[in-house]
Amino acid sequence: MTGRCLIIGMAVLLLAAACGQKENVPAPVPVPVLRSITVLQDSLVLADNGTVELPFTVKDPDYTFSSILLQTGAGTPPEEFAVQQIVPSEGAGNYTAVLKDAGLRKKYNRQVYLSISQRNADTGVESVVASAPFKVVSERQGPETGLPVVVVETENGEEIVSKEDYLSASLRIFGVGEYENLEPVSCSVRGRGNTTWWWPKKPYAIKLDQKTSILGMPKHKRWVLLANFMDRTLMRNLVSMKVASLTRLDWTPRCVPVELVLNGKHQGSYLLIEQVKVDKNRVPVADDGYLLECDFHYDNEVQWTDPYGHNNQWGNGIPFGVKYPEPEDITPEQLSYIQQYIAETASVLYSEDFADPENGYAKYLDIDSFVDYWLVFEVMCNHELGNPGSVYMHMDPGGRLIAGPCWDFDWGILSFYTSAGENNLVNAKAIWYERLFQDPVFKEKVRARFQELLPQLQAIPAYMDECEALLTESARLNFQLWNPADDRSQNGGNIINGDENLSFHNAVKRLKDNYNRHLQVMAGQL
Repeated sequence: MTGRCLIIGMAVLLLAAACGQKENVPAPVPVPVLRSITVLQDSLVLADNGTVELPFTVKDPDYTFSSILLQTGAGTPPEEFAVQQIVPSEGAGNYTAVLKDAGLRKKYNRQVYLSISQRNADTGVESVVASAPFKVVSERQGPETGLPVVVVETENGEEIVSKEDYLSASLRIFGVGEYENLEPVSCSVRGRGNTTWWWPKKPYAIKLDQKTSILGMPKHKRWVLLANFMDRTLMRNLVSMKVASLTRLDWTPRCVPVELVLNGKHQGSYLLIEQVKVDKNRVPVADDGYLLECDFHYDNEVQWTDPYGHNNQWGNGIPFGVKYPEPEDITPEQLSYIQQYIAETASVLYSEDFADPENGYAKYLDIDSFVDYWLVFEVMCNHELGNPGSVYMHMDPGGRLIAGPCWDFDWGILSFYTSAGENNLVNAKAIWYERLFQDPVFKEKVRARFQELLPQLQAIPAYMDECEALLTESARLNFQLWNPADDRSQNGGNIINGDENLSFHNAVKRLKDNYNRHLQVMAGQL
């Protein structure tokens, strides 16, 4: 008995030991499995090229992941926006998805959901866990007109009230698929213009911190947003620059119609245009050269009046101002040189032998440029050549005076209200041209050049049709904001162009009719 009891006791002890060892084996740790995704908002608004946060939770909180997808009901990702990043939030299982607009300038109202695919480590089977659907809606910063949208934000939303003082700002541009987008860049902005600054719709000058290409135009810091407030067609400057681009002028400002959004508010249809500046991509003047402006407003810092008796319509001499060199850079010697050159040019022009091919005016003026410059003003019925207003010339020392570039074609353009263009030439007596046309050689050069350009000039009405189609929706919205007939406030109570009270389409038709009519006048009188 004793032996048998010993054996049984040992068996009990071994069994107990074995049981004790089994109790010390750790249980297997379950692999976290994503069971659900719960979004905490059912609707989001995304600004153009902006971001928005979407908080969400997951069950199981121990499940970790680095990415999550957006899907539409069709099972494909939306093209207009995407998940930029996933950020863990406070508390287990809490996250924030940052959604970013793709910058496509499209309106959207999408129902989407968050989803993630996971693979079972044991079976290899994939499963997809998705959230409930939620809505993502675009917030547009400008109207859908087909034109690029220029967005200017001043620092702290400060209002632009000065033509002299710049405000710090940022500029971004949405190219609407036609042009490359411009991501936000630092700039300064101020008002600009003479009469145009006092109208309700303001023009602006933009100075970028760095030279930048905008809407396909060459890099530069200086740009202008023309308001075209008084222009019911919204295309007078646009068409005029097109005509000027057909000529031999050294440079014509490039421009693109745009929508302007200033501090979050749509300001209407504008023309983004290169500012007249000396530069390798703009007015080609040497470092020691000159850019001059003749303007009856007498608002240049460095200016004088031509002492000879060839008066403008105000009964004064011709006002000359120096735009380059800058006022702070021009030396007394440089100013003396250009003043003497202008005086000598005028003296020779009004002398008895002014038409002498060697010692007459041709020695001082680049004739081809003066011919083409006159033709642009005349074709467009721009009487400002005779005021003169915004009339430019440039030259290098040792060279001749060159006409151009063209600028500021809105007041009275192709309007028989402000000129005799319906039956007569408009600029035959403008400043120096009255004397130049007394030379049969000069007049023949003008006539021959007009005939040479005529086929291209006759195609301009078709270009106006293209502009009309491009600007139709922009015009509709613009004239809901502004009434161009208010320009009478700066013109003795009278409207200026004569089409301010017409519809956009009727104003364009009038512009084309006047253009064709004046081409006939030019053909008959040159």
